Amino acid sequence: MKHRIIFAILMSFTLSLIMSAWITFVNIGAHSNFFSLWMHAWFLAWPAAGIIAFISGPFIHKLAQRIAEKL
Repeated sequence: MKHRIIFAILMSFTLSLIMSAWITFVNIGAHSNFFSLWMHAWFLAWPAAGIIAFISGPFIHKLAQRIAEKL
């Protein structure tokens, strides 16, 4: 369980940080207020990403294992 929690925190942190930066940039471009808007978007995205990663993690892991076995 400890591994699952740590993995969900790290994965959600990384993905939400990068994805929120990308989507913020696509939406507003290199705006002078980019960093502030990005951090606001990331602050909202990270908790959702963490919960999703924690809940879906075991299913996704099993699915990836099944796909890898067939390749």
